[in-house]
Amino acid sequence: MHHQIFNRIKYLSMKRHPVFIALLFMLFALGVSAQSTPIGVWKTIDDKTGEPKSHIQIYEKNGMFYGKIIKLLPAATTDICINCPGDKKDKSLIGLDILWDLKPYKDYWSYGHIVDPANGKVYKSSIWLDGPDKLMVRGYIGFSLIGRNQTWHRVKE
Repeated sequence: MHHQIFNRIKYLSMKRHPVFIALLFMLFALGVSAQSTPIGVWKTIDDKTGEPKSHIQIYEKNGMFYGKIIKLLPAATTDICINCPGDKKDKSLIGLDILWDLKPYKDYWSYGHIVDPANGKVYKSSIWLDGPDKLMVRGYIGFSLIGRNQTWHRVKE
């Protein structure tokens, strides 16, 4: 009797085993994709002093990615976008999109723009993850070879 029950359980588990593997794979894939997104809050670092400058929230809207300042830290040199172009001019940095229109491309996000709030200059931009907690942000003029990178660090809440 016990032998029959054991064989029946063994049979059912063998039949369902591929389903369990598929479910585990899907859960793993969802976990990996959640880690491979720039969405979240990132800490910027001042290039000259090495001090934390602000917190930027990266979010998605209509299939594109944006980054807005949500917190200024003591190393921030201004709280208003004085020389920024268009509707960004003379606006408070808190709530201001400094990164916009980034589109997914291969394993990174590109074809967007970033403004330097310190001087108001707008650059083309690309971003990509360097591990789960580092975001590489590139601003450039013309084509990507002429520009510079910044490393932003994920803020753990």
